[in-house]
Amino acid sequence: MIIVTGGSGFIGSNLIARLNQMGFQDILIIDQLLHPKQFRNLIGLKYTDLIDPKDFMMQNHLYNDAEYIFHLGANTDTTEHDSTIMMNQNYTYTKDILDWAQKTKIKVCYASSASVYGDGQNGFQEKIECEVPLNIYGFSKYQVDQWVRAQFKNIDNQVVGLRFFNVFGPQEIHKGKMASVVYQFQKQINETDSFQLFEGSEHFYRDFIYVKDVVNIMIHFFERPHLSGIFNAGTGKAQSFLDLAKIIQQNNDECLLESVPFPEHLNGYYQKFTQADLTDLQNIGYDCTFTPLEEAVAEYVEILKKNNGYLF
Repeated sequence: MIIVTGGSGFIGSNLIARLNQMGFQDILIIDQLLHPKQFRNLIGLKYTDLIDPKDFMMQNHLYNDAEYIFHLGANTDTTEHDSTIMMNQNYTYTKDILDWAQKTKIKVCYASSASVYGDGQNGFQEKIECEVPLNIYGFSKYQVDQWVRAQFKNIDNQVVGLRFFNVFGPQEIHKGKMASVVYQFQKQINETDSFQLFEGSEHFYRDFIYVKDVVNIMIHFFERPHLSGIFNAGTGKAQSFLDLAKIIQQNNDECLLESVPFPEHLNGYYQKFTQADLTDLQNIGYDCTFTPLEEAVAEYVEILKKNNGYLF
C-alpha cells in the first residue's frame, strides 16, 4: 500500500494519477475535503480508501505494513497569521507522521517549501545559512526540515524532503486565492478578456515549475529508496511575471494586460526572486530536465479551457 496525505489536493492528486499510470492502485488517501469542489480532483483516480487525517493518526497501526508514504498534506495559506494553527497542521502533524514512519520502517517523501529561503538574499542552496523564512507558513516548513536534519543520524528508512518552488498545473482549482498565478491569470481572462499584473512585475522573478515535473522528482526518489535528504524541487531557472504574462497572452487571442498597484500589505512579505539551486539534486543522479515554461503554460491553459483545469 502507498499512503498519500493531501491526496485530494493539487500535487497529491497529480501524483496519484501518475502512480495509477504506473500500475499502482492500492493507495490510501489521507485528506479532508474542505473545499466544496475538492472532491472533483478525485474523479478518475484509482485508490483504496479516503480517510480523515485525525482518524488516520488514531488508527495508523492498521497500516504498519504500508510500503511508502507521500506526505503532501499541509496548510498552504501563506497569509495565515494564526501561528498555532499553522504549526499544529504543518509541523506537529508532520513530526507525528515521520515518527510513525520511522518506527514502522516505512519510506517517506514529504513536502517542504522554497518559502524557507525567505527573500532569497542568502541564496537557494539546501543549507541552513540560506534559510530565513518571511512568514509563519515558511517557518513551519523550516521547522520540519530542522527537525528532520537532527533525526537523520538515527533514521534507517528513506526520508526525503522536497522544497517545492512555484508549482502550477491541473487540479489546483480548489486552492482559490492560493492557486498559481497561471490559474489566476486565465480565470480573469475567461471572465473579463483581460488580466491584471502588479506594477514592477518585470522585476519579480520566480522559479515556475510544472506539476508534472514535480511528480517526476517524487517518482525518482520513490524508485530509489536508498536516497535520503532535503532537496530543491524547482527548474533552476527564474523567469519574470511579465515574461509569464506574455506567454499567457500568446495562448489567448485579443486579451488585455492591465497594470495595477502593488498591494501594500505584501511589502516585506513578498519574495521578489526565487531560483532553485539544483546542485544537490544533480549530485544524486537526477537529470534536471524540465518542461519549458512556454510548453507547460500552453498545455495547462488548454486543460483549463477544455476541462476546467481537471485531469479527468
